[in-house]
Amino acid sequence: MWRSCLRLWDRGHRLLHLPAGNPTTSGRRRPIVVSPARAYVPPTERKRFYQNVSISQGEGGFEINLDHRKLKTPQAKLFTVPSEALAIAVATEWDSQRDTVKFYTMHLTTLCNTSLDNPTQRSKEQLIRAAVKFLDTDTICYRVEEPETLVELQKNEWDPVVEWAENRYGVEIGSSTSIMGPRIPAKTHEVITSHLASYNMWALQGIEFVVTQLKSMVLTLGLIDLHLTVERAVLLSRLEEEYQIQKWGNVEWAHDYELQELRARTAAGALFVHLCSESSTVKHKLLQE
Repeated sequence: MWRSCLRLWDRGHRLLHLPAGNPTTSGRRRPIVVSPARAYVPPTERKRFYQNVSISQGEGGFEINLDHRKLKTPQAKLFTVPSEALAIAVATEWDSQRDTVKFYTMHLTTLCNTSLDNPTQRSKEQLIRAAVKFLDTDTICYRVEEPETLVELQKNEWDPVVEWAENRYGVEIGSSTSIMGPRIPAKTHEVITSHLASYNMWALQGIEFVVTQLKSMVLTLGLIDLHLTVERAVLLSRLEEEYQIQKWGNVEWAHDYELQELRARTAAGALFVHLCSESSTVKHKLLQE
């Protein structure tokens, strides 16, 4: 993922040298967690209405320029992001669009819009609670009792990740075959809540986005902490589905499309978290990978 970001960085620096123009107006079912709306649902497609994309630094941060117009949010706020790296990544999304602008592929732009406009008016504490709530219905904590081959698969693939999280954060998580799931201790909730509180509002938007893709707080922590790759995290989140596909076959093109979409959304969310992080250590590591 970091090598891909470096490619975005290299490409983005070319965008920096474009003229900015003048600013103008422009087996076993788990309980389902129903989350509130987190992001805008953008229009599906639109004919490309700009030629050049560039970024510039303003008083509030880095801005995106489409020809001579400043990009705006759905609430008509100036589209301003906190880091140059994020601006480059967003500009690359816009620049990579061809004759048609496919908004549903522009996950970074959507996450930025959500962070800037905060359409559901949620506080930092509410964002954290929404993410931590997924611990109680975490995908990799719910286990089947049969068939034996799937039982073993879940044990071999999921147990090491649960053990990593327990050791990494000094908590107890566990797993269960009960429809009620494992009883997550209150202490575990407190520790994970405290950890998430160290992130800023923008990064938390990205974390919650990833959690809702993977349906797993544990896998999200592994991904953000660089313990898991995007491909590995997605595979583990779809373990039972992949097992069924191997056994019964897949629907032509449909499963592959869903897999690629999930990877794209998860990768965008994880990248967003790191590009919004205030940690200079993360930024340094990003540039060194």
